[in-house]
Amino acid sequence: MAGRFFEDWTVGDTLTHDIRRTVTETDNLLFSVMTHNPQPLHLDAEAAKASEFGRMLVNGTFTFALMVGLSVGDTTLGVLVANLGYDKLVMPRPVFLGDTLRAQTEVAELRESRSRPNAGLVTFRHRLFNQRDEIVCECLRTALILRQSADPGRH
Repeated sequence: MAGRFFEDWTVGDTLTHDIRRTVTETDNLLFSVMTHNPQPLHLDAEAAKASEFGRMLVNGTFTFALMVGLSVGDTTLGVLVANLGYDKLVMPRPVFLGDTLRAQTEVAELRESRSRPNAGLVTFRHRLFNQRDEIVCECLRTALILRQSADPGRH
C-alpha cells in the first residue's frame, strides 16, 4: 500500500507494518563503519562481552533508521514533501544481534500548513518492538504530506 494523502489521516489511526527485520552482524558492522562510529560496543565482541550487556549491541542510529524505514511504505511513500523533524526519540531497551524487529505507527497530530496550501503536517508516533514485544525505540516524526488535490492523477 502506498502512503496516504493528508486528508486520509485521522488522529489515532494506528498501523502495524507488515515488514519485519532480523538484525544481523553485517547490518550493524556496515552501518557503524559507514557512519564513522567507532563505539566498541558495536564493533568489538570482546569489549562488548566485558560490558554490562555481555554481548554486542546494535548501533542505536541503525535501530532508529530501521524503525522509520519500516514505516515509509504505509505512511509517506509517494506523498511526502519533506520530513520536518524527529522529536522525543527514546531507546528504552537495547537491541542485540539476531533480534527481530517490527514497527507500529500512530497518528499523533494533524495540522494545516500555513505556507503550503497543497500539503499538511502529520505527526507520526513510531514504535519499534523486538520479538518479545518490548519497545526498543520510539519517536515522533513530523512530515509534510501532499493533499489529494495536489495530485489529481493519483487514485
